[in-house]
Amino acid sequence: MDDTYIQFAASISAVIFLVISMLQTLLALGFPLGEYSWGGFHKGVLPVKLRIASMISAIILLIIGFVFLIHSKIILIEITSLNIIVWIFTVFLGLNTIGNLVSKSKKEKLIMAPLSCIAFLSCLFVTIFS
Repeated sequence: MDDTYIQFAASISAVIFLVISMLQTLLALGFPLGEYSWGGFHKGVLPVKLRIASMISAIILLIIGFVFLIHSKIILIEITSLNIIVWIFTVFLGLNTIGNLVSKSKKEKLIMAPLSCIAFLSCLFVTIFS
């Protein structure tokens, strides 16, 4: 498979990870966006424990995006055998998409589920064809 398609898919997923990471950072900072994350159980500002989890989540999302950019050779850093890691991240994204789809929050279903699904499909493409 042409590396251009793999790199395009990895770029799409990295941008989505960046956007979701920004949302998680806003949640961690106390912005009243609780309905968009964590099952939508907290309308408004998240409780402190979830705000901390959002900050950790934001960092993890950036790392995942970075790993896919390395794996697809957009960022040229020699790291051997990322195959298992990208498969783990891809499976996690698939499960995350299911979680977003079954959320009780309409906002999470309408915004986060499609983003998560596109990221999952992009990562799946990268994982299978690279």
